[in-house]
Amino acid sequence: MNLKSSFFDRRVKTRINHDDDLASESLAEELLTIIPKVTSRPIVIVCIGTDRSTGDSLGPLVGSLLEEKNLKSFYVYGTLDEPIHAVNLAEKLQEIHIKHVDPFIIGIDACLGRMKNVGVIQLGNGPVKPGAGVNKELPAVGDIHITGIVNVSGFMEFFVLQNTRLNLVMKMAKTIASGIYEASLLYPKQRWNDLKWLDEEQTN
Repeated sequence: MNLKSSFFDRRVKTRINHDDDLASESLAEELLTIIPKVTSRPIVIVCIGTDRSTGDSLGPLVGSLLEEKNLKSFYVYGTLDEPIHAVNLAEKLQEIHIKHVDPFIIGIDACLGRMKNVGVIQLGNGPVKPGAGVNKELPAVGDIHITGIVNVSGFMEFFVLQNTRLNLVMKMAKTIASGIYEASLLYPKQRWNDLKWLDEEQTN
């Protein structure tokens, strides 16, 4: 759980309200602009959090929803059955790097922010930093990140997380998972077109 509000984070590229009519489509489009196209690096999604806290369950909910969709283009780690959290984060990251050569990692986590931004999904460059708001030294995760602002920061964050509405977290998780799924369907075609264009440029 990244307790730090990232509202003023300059790394954030896009902010999308989870309940916008085209939220998942917008997330998919923006995700495809930031994922490397001409690359052999596997795309790995690391969903961080635990179902022991409602607010912190965003990551594993996204992971489980993606697991059900059986993605063909991306690899997913961190689900309700096998969550990735503070206790096992370093170990799981090590396993991922052993299994995948030079992976391009998308880190997914919940965060807290301003009242008016609760429900906003953020996509940006750089990693998520789990535990930053509670002074825990945990590894940063991701070449890029997707975070969801699930509640308000600034006071008794642990209790705020415990009292976050599951309804909101579930809706945000569904939007994020749908956006990633749509991107996964378009990614192979987009990557093929870019590789073909690069090959033609080199030939000419």
